[in-house]
Amino acid sequence: MKTNKLIIFLLAIVTSISFTSCVEDGDFDVPNSIGAEENSALQALLNTSGYSEISITNLKGLFVNGQVTEITSDIYVKGYVSSSDRSGNFYKEFFIQDSPTSPTTAIKVVTEFIDSYNKFNFGREVYINLKGLYIGEVRSGDGVIAIGGDRNIDDEVENLSINQTESAVLRSINTEQITPLTVKLSQINDSHVGVFVKVENAHFPSSLAGKTYHDSNNRFDTQRTLESCDGFGFTNFILETSAFASFGFTPMPSGGGSISAVVSKTFNGSDLVLALNSVEDVDMNGPKCTPLDINDFSVVVEEDFDAGTDNTNLNFPGWVNVAETGSELWTEQLFSGNGYAEFSAFRTGDAVNVGWLVSPSVDLSAHSQVFVNFMLAQHHLDSSANTLEVLVSTDFDGSNVAAATWQAISANIPTQADSWYQFKDGGLIDLAAFSGTLYVAFKYTGSGTDTDLDGAYMIDDFRILAK
Repeated sequence: MKTNKLIIFLLAIVTSISFTSCVEDGDFDVPNSIGAEENSALQALLNTSGYSEISITNLKGLFVNGQVTEITSDIYVKGYVSSSDRSGNFYKEFFIQDSPTSPTTAIKVVTEFIDSYNKFNFGREVYINLKGLYIGEVRSGDGVIAIGGDRNIDDEVENLSINQTESAVLRSINTEQITPLTVKLSQINDSHVGVFVKVENAHFPSSLAGKTYHDSNNRFDTQRTLESCDGFGFTNFILETSAFASFGFTPMPSGGGSISAVVSKTFNGSDLVLALNSVEDVDMNGPKCTPLDINDFSVVVEEDFDAGTDNTNLNFPGWVNVAETGSELWTEQLFSGNGYAEFSAFRTGDAVNVGWLVSPSVDLSAHSQVFVNFMLAQHHLDSSANTLEVLVSTDFDGSNVAAATWQAISANIPTQADSWYQFKDGGLIDLAAFSGTLYVAFKYTGSGTDTDLDGAYMIDDFRILAK
């Protein structure tokens, strides 16, 4: 009997020592320790001859639409965990983004690992040995590229098994502070999927007063409208919360402020949504924002292109129309009495077409606030190689676009998914970051010898507003 008691006592001591050794400094929230076996596996991966790192951007470039691709090369990818399943709002998945600050892209990792935050905590630097793994979509057509462990009969990617996760997804000792990427709701697009972002001037509509993040009548996800002040109005977005989220029945705040969350998609990929890691990432204890009043602003530059001559090279006072590469220029177009500017590389015969359309200047020093707004449309776009950029310059001399310094500004530029000839708002773009004399330019790039690259972009109702 004494022997049995002694054995039980010794086992208790050993168990206590073993448990304590797994957690440093008594911190049960962030797993800081790395087992010797895992550390050696990471060092072996990084020091194995012939293995090379691939960026998340280039890894996603290996994805073939509608297919699952096995990775047979000796490559690995590094990233920083941007999502957490600690609250139950994510399940058998986590995202990694390419940088803890100013990230540009992210990718999903699907796994049979449950409560992955215990190992792949928020901000953890991880390396994934990709050889023998797969890249594709979990649900075909959902638009979310994922790393998985196999393919199924529907050519969709399957979760990494526990063994695959432990052997291929390796932690470093580093847990970085993730700084959310500050964006407007109107700026969020597919490139942000998996990225941890922050939206300021946000709140929930008054119609949701007293509601909780999850609706008990929904068996799965609940979608709540989130809105933010954006220029002269509001931009709406979807906040999606799982039925299994521990904060699901927490009342949503009635005030305004900011929200930090991961950009994701609905189950079928039809809509972009925000998904919370934690309800603590909602900071809405202040007053709700108020949109700008357009009556406080004056239009200092305006062009609706209605006074043009159909199908001729655009020649409006103050506008600069330049063919940097190729012979094609922006043209004036009229349809049903509406005029607009258009660049189309169709049948130009040029291997490359680069065309610039530059607006009249505005003196920013004479105004405290300045915004630019315009309408954009497309038709016959068949490839992402056919692009439109919106740029600004404060050192353009009025003629030589190549000699000027140009900086891209974010705008809602049409894609192949948009209906042909359907104009959409390019967004109200704040020019407060610039000073001096400013020009706005539209730069088209395409080709007139490849039908995949010869689509067109259209511009209408250009305005610069200031006060």
